[in-house]
Amino acid sequence: MPSAPYPLTAIVGMEDLRLALLLNAVSPAVGGVLIRGEKGTAKSTMVRALATVLPDVLVVAGCRFNCDPSAPDPQCPDGPHQAGTGTARPTRMVELPVGASEDRLVGALDIERALAEGVKAFEPGLLADAHRGVLYVDEVNLLHDHLVDLLLDAAAMGAAHVEREGVSVRHASRFLLVGTMNPEEGELRPQLLDRFGLTVEVAASRDTEERVEVVRRRLAYDEDPAAFAAKWAAEEEALRERIAAARALLPHVRLGDGALRRIAAVCAEFEVDGMRADIVTARAATALAAWAGRTDVTAEDVRQAALLSLPHRRRRAPFDAPGLDEDKLDEILSRFEDDEPEPEPDPDPEPEGPDGGPGDDGPGGGQPPQGGPGPDAAPDVPRQRQEESAPDGQGSPAPQEGAAETDGAPGGAAEAPAVAAAQPFRTRKFDVPGLGEGADGRRSRARTAHGRTTGARRPRGALSKLHLAATVQAAAPHQRARGRSGAGLLVRRDDLRESVREGREGNLVLFVVDASGSMAARKRMGAVKGAVLSLLLDAYQRRDKVGLITFRGTGAELALPPTSSVDAGAARLEKLPTGGRTPLAAGLLQAHEVLRVERLRDPARRPLLVVVTDGRATGGPEPLVRARRAAGLLAADGTASVVVDCESGPVRLGLAGELGRALGGPVVTLDELRADNVSALVRTVRNTHSRRAA
Repeated sequence: MPSAPYPLTAIVGMEDLRLALLLNAVSPAVGGVLIRGEKGTAKSTMVRALATVLPDVLVVAGCRFNCDPSAPDPQCPDGPHQAGTGTARPTRMVELPVGASEDRLVGALDIERALAEGVKAFEPGLLADAHRGVLYVDEVNLLHDHLVDLLLDAAAMGAAHVEREGVSVRHASRFLLVGTMNPEEGELRPQLLDRFGLTVEVAASRDTEERVEVVRRRLAYDEDPAAFAAKWAAEEEALRERIAAARALLPHVRLGDGALRRIAAVCAEFEVDGMRADIVTARAATALAAWAGRTDVTAEDVRQAALLSLPHRRRRAPFDAPGLDEDKLDEILSRFEDDEPEPEPDPDPEPEGPDGGPGDDGPGGGQPPQGGPGPDAAPDVPRQRQEESAPDGQGSPAPQEGAAETDGAPGGAAEAPAVAAAQPFRTRKFDVPGLGEGADGRRSRARTAHGRTTGARRPRGALSKLHLAATVQAAAPHQRARGRSGAGLLVRRDDLRESVREGREGNLVLFVVDASGSMAARKRMGAVKGAVLSLLLDAYQRRDKVGLITFRGTGAELALPPTSSVDAGAARLEKLPTGGRTPLAAGLLQAHEVLRVERLRDPARRPLLVVVTDGRATGGPEPLVRARRAAGLLAADGTASVVVDCESGPVRLGLAGELGRALGGPVVTLDELRADNVSALVRTVRNTHSRRAA
């Protein structure tokens, strides 16, 4: 492992990200940075490099909670402390692993001392270590919900509260929150998203010379980290001095009424929720002025701050990527041109790197950040598009309901243009019956590592969650026989009990969507896509994995392999073509195979099959019979299924109902799918599968 971290000033390009991190170094009150980008774009390298240029902090000697000696926390568990000079140490960067336990994050009772010495002692967690430092979460979008809740509480109150196993502790916990994520692996909860002060989209450079310089520097670093770091030591020291100077100047920066009006107007026009956006933008604009060595906030400071603080806060439709309309932003700011103060010259121009490498414009780059989604972001999903105004027979004619299926394309798959999805709506929740043990989520009941405690049991393997009361109760009757004479409790391995907890799990929701000619009427297919989009939104909110199978023509296609990126499913759905025959059996058999493979990969995650069809089947001998047999295979595996009946028109064949009976799951129409139109749908799903289990 390299002995010296990669220097921040040696990183090529990525000016927007560098600037966002440095603004937080100047003013931690900005609230942290969320870094969105594809894999391999040096997100983690940049964050780890930041810690090396942050000024040292003064702490109370021996305090495990990093109290400030000039203003110690009066409620510090290691206190009370007397105000003094303290000792200096480097600013810590604490990493929170995605799979960390709740005890590791907030701290817990020191079990070893409690059992061996009979004393109640508190063992601090990562929130205590990160106080007055940086808390870094790699792949923050994969963080378990129970950890997200704890982070939200600490970020909101600036303190961590621990109430468990007879321990009641409160300690200060104010930290710079930095998270990285790959949007392909799923989005972030809105509550946590709003807690990040700034957000930046990063992507690998497409410029050949920049890529060459990146590789050249990385190879030089890997060959001799110490020598490479020494080469950039002067630039790193200059950066530290500039951060310190900006921090000293920050209290003297004036945020005038003109700048405040600009910020309020921008936030109001972009319809951001709440007032946090205004406050963060004001703090970021002030930090930008201090970073530039000025005492007045200019319109350009407001513009740069808005491009960093608003993209993830603006109100947007489900599955839209974060972004900001820069033309609209400039138009809003232009209304206040008369209020612009004269900017002061920059007293500290950026130093050049020793290599003079391309794209190395110094920390922050001095350029406005580029708003809008990066190339890695999922395409926007249009909402509420109007149906084509041209009557049938003009332009591209729309297929008619009940029109004959044609064989104009290879395999009998005549394609119709993709149809826009109707407006999504809130759907009723579908559960997988029974009690699972899958990944944490919000859909179905499950035994989980986190949740409410429902009992205790002997450990199965290594002890993970000690149930203290049950352990003491098991050991108490044997103390005299074991010869106890002191204060400590004599505990044997057979006495240990672990907690049994019940929470919610996320499921694999596999959509099987009929894209054949029988579904190709434009208004009807738009409604179908809107329904599937609504179910996708529900799956995103409940932390499910999703997959998408479509069938048309002569076969079925796995359009989206099971993934946590629900917005990728929305993008595939939007472009879904229609037309051709209806190979329903092929779609169901494809679903059976996908679920078989997923059970091998992730046996704890239970599937929920959602079949969106009118129930018709064509192509080959006895298509309906083959479809029923395929449905029987899924039912025999115990797959929980729901059929969304898309049949419309005055004449109804009821084929979707027959398919639902073969699958052993409920059948709902598009209208019944809406949460405000359905009553007791969850009970229907549960009761249906309960009868099957009996």
